[in-house]
Amino acid sequence: MKFAVIGGTGLIGSQVVEILNSAGHEAVPHSKSGGVDVISGRGLGEAVAGADVVVNLTNSPTFDEASPAFFRTSMENLLAEARKGGVGHFVILSIVGTDRVPELAYYRAKALQEEILAAGPIPYSIVRATQFMEFMDAVMSWTADAGTVRLPATPVQPIAAKDVAAAVAEVAAGAPLNGIRDIAGPEIFTLDELGRITLARKGDDRTVVTDPTAGMFAVVKGDVLTDKDAHLAPTRYTDWLS
Repeated sequence: MKFAVIGGTGLIGSQVVEILNSAGHEAVPHSKSGGVDVISGRGLGEAVAGADVVVNLTNSPTFDEASPAFFRTSMENLLAEARKGGVGHFVILSIVGTDRVPELAYYRAKALQEEILAAGPIPYSIVRATQFMEFMDAVMSWTADAGTVRLPATPVQPIAAKDVAAAVAEVAAGAPLNGIRDIAGPEIFTLDELGRITLARKGDDRTVVTDPTAGMFAVVKGDVLTDKDAHLAPTRYTDWLS
């Protein structure tokens, strides 16, 4: 099969391309730097031409109130070109619980992306993942100073990017779900606990202070964890750190 991987040079996209090509498919990465712009529409028709499957892994450049507009425009442009090109399966990567945290503009934006895809003309699959292990340093940096890192006790179930890429590739190569598949790491932590584990493993002597108001994840509650039907990935956090 031929795959057009939009956002195919990023953390997840580059691995999805490698996995699909290693399996004997033809997966072509596309990105803004390569001349494909999901907002202006430049290069989209050429990118999806002849593709059996479109995998959209592009992301909003911001997490704020501008993010819904990004996902609306990008999805409308991509779906229009994919329909004209006869694409038979459209895949996106979303977030577990994105429809249950309306307080966050970015989560509302991802929920909007899902709604646009589900209402569109093309058979589809949505892969929802929990927070990436690779993002932990960024999460800590939002509320850190020289001596402390403030984090809420929000339950998280981190997943390694390589496991996300494997799941996206598997779904993309299969029949359209016309629904959602949840994927998550095998362990649940609180975010402050995860911060302490991370700093200890790195020999960082800063102190993690539990602060229920700190950072973007302060408003994310425990009910956004995966349910019993989720697909659990194999990589454990301490193994990933090692």
